[in-house]
Amino acid sequence: MRNIFYFFVFCVIITKAYYIYIILRGKKLEYKNIVDVHTHSIHSFDGNDSVESLCLSAIEKGAKVIAITDHCDIDGADMNPDELCPPQLKDLNECISKYSDKIKILKGIEIGQGIYRKKETQALLQKYDYDFVLGSLHNLENMEDFFFLDYQKYDIDDLLSKYFDGLLELCQWGAFDSLAHLTYPLRYIVAREKIEVDMKKYQDVCDAIFEELIKKDKALEINTSGLFMDMKDTLPNISFVKRYKELGGKYITVGSDSHYANRVCQGINRGYDIARAAGFDYVTVYEKHQPKLITIE
Repeated sequence: MRNIFYFFVFCVIITKAYYIYIILRGKKLEYKNIVDVHTHSIHSFDGNDSVESLCLSAIEKGAKVIAITDHCDIDGADMNPDELCPPQLKDLNECISKYSDKIKILKGIEIGQGIYRKKETQALLQKYDYDFVLGSLHNLENMEDFFFLDYQKYDIDDLLSKYFDGLLELCQWGAFDSLAHLTYPLRYIVAREKIEVDMKKYQDVCDAIFEELIKKDKALEINTSGLFMDMKDTLPNISFVKRYKELGGKYITVGSDSHYANRVCQGINRGYDIARAAGFDYVTVYEKHQPKLITIE
């Protein structure tokens, strides 16, 4: 019996190792209708590869849809949408012309901190022709990105309360299509700094966020980048996705948040697993801000 047990454990370990290998290699995807609608090119301040490189990587991996969603942290002192958007859209239009027979390429942008610059955000969205807008909050007003904060100097509950209140305001405003990485600060507070957080304190405000998304027909993102960071989980995790579904959520987007071409589609399989486990049969992509359902299969 002991030998059978050890053999079973060995098989489990090998299976998990193979699954991780497949995801990290990115050569084979378990689902047929793979989409990745959160990626960053060299037009993001922290991007590393060209729009074309990202598109070619998605094609190589058999993806059906990719959205290039470069950063526009519109509250930044050096951010000028008129310098960011035209060259990004030029590259996107060229790739659409070259590769439209191989993959659907969507013109996207991730607008960070839009609630702090509502007038400028509205002007950008009216001026430039995007298919898909991710809404996000990387920092509180007049503060650094959560990545850079020294958490020993702050009251964690105060930071998170202000963060989720900011997300609620963003959702009430509604100038986006999908809400990106709901639990973004936990990537650093919990996973990196090992500070315990009781998320039950924020259940009511998260419910209010979900209700606004539902009321305005906006999507919730499953961001798979956390699977490959200290937290080893998606942002948000499955408990939040299930709660969104319980409250009546209809639209889920899934994105790798890749900043490198070789990481396009990374973790999308797991994102699909979570969407299905939460009760979703479809993921969503946006064309001209209109939701299109893609069967999870």
